[in-house]
Amino acid sequence: MSTGSTPHAVVAKSAVTPTQRGPNQIRIVSHCTLFYWWPVWALGFIMAALTFMSNQRMVLVDSDSKFYSKADVRADGKFIDARGAWVLSDKANISNQEKLRISPYKNLGVLFSIVLLLVIAITNVPLRGMWSVIIIVLIVSLSIIFALLHWWDDILGYIFVLDIRINFEGYLLLSTVLFVLWLVVFFFFDNQIYMIFSPGQLRVRQEIGDAETAYDTTGMTIHKQRSDLFRHWILGIGSGDLIVNTTGAQSHHFEMPNVLFLGRKVNQIQRMMSSRQMVQSNQ
Repeated sequence: MSTGSTPHAVVAKSAVTPTQRGPNQIRIVSHCTLFYWWPVWALGFIMAALTFMSNQRMVLVDSDSKFYSKADVRADGKFIDARGAWVLSDKANISNQEKLRISPYKNLGVLFSIVLLLVIAITNVPLRGMWSVIIIVLIVSLSIIFALLHWWDDILGYIFVLDIRINFEGYLLLSTVLFVLWLVVFFFFDNQIYMIFSPGQLRVRQEIGDAETAYDTTGMTIHKQRSDLFRHWILGIGSGDLIVNTTGAQSHHFEMPNVLFLGRKVNQIQRMMSSRQMVQSNQ
C-alpha cells in the first residue's frame, strides 16, 4: 500500500511548479491623471533646448517705436553703417531692456500649445471602448472628406498664421515645475494608495495615511475595465483601470484607476489565484 501511495503524493506536490505559482506578492498602484502629462514636460524640455541652441534674442520696444529699413547707425559719434533699425521713442526706458532668448521659429510655440491642449482634453474627457473607435473613424472620415474638398490647404493656412512664441525661461519654468510635481506624485503620493495580492489575501490602502485592510480572496473577482485608447494606450503606455469585488458577509467594491501594465499584472494575479486553488484541491 505504501508503494502505491508514494507516487500519488509526489504527483500532488509537483502539480504546481514554482514557475506556475508566479510572484508571492503583486502590488497594484493607482496613479492620478497627472501621470499622463509626461508629454507636456518632455516636449517643454525639448523646446527649451532648441530655443537655447538657436541663440536668438528678442528686445522689447514700445508701441511708439519706429522701424527704418535704412538708418544711419552711429555709436560714440562715429558712423558705423546704414542698416535696418528700430528707433525707440522718447518715452522708452532704454536703460532696462532685456534680451530674451527666444527661437525664431514660431512653430515651436504652436506645437507646444497643441500638445498641451490635447493632453488636457484626453485626460478630462474619457472615451472608452466603442467611443474610442467612433472618434478614430470620425477623424479619419473627416480627413478624407477635407482632402476631397481641398479644404486642408485653407485649414493648414490658418494654423500656420498662428504665431505663438515662448522664451527659453518660459519653457524651462513650465517644464521644470511640472516635472518636479510629476516625480513627487508618481514616486511618493501615488504609492500610498495600493493593493497587494498574495496567496489567499488582499491588502488594500485606499487613502494616504490610512491603515491597510485585509480581505480573503476566496470568491474574489477582478475585472479590467474597458480601455480608453487615447488615455491608456497613447499617453499611458498600456495602463488601465482595475475593478475588484470581494465576497463574504461584507462584500466590497474597489476601483483602481490608471494602473501601469495592468494586463500583465491581471494575468499574474489570475495565475496566483488558480495555483492556490490547485494546491488546495490537491491537498
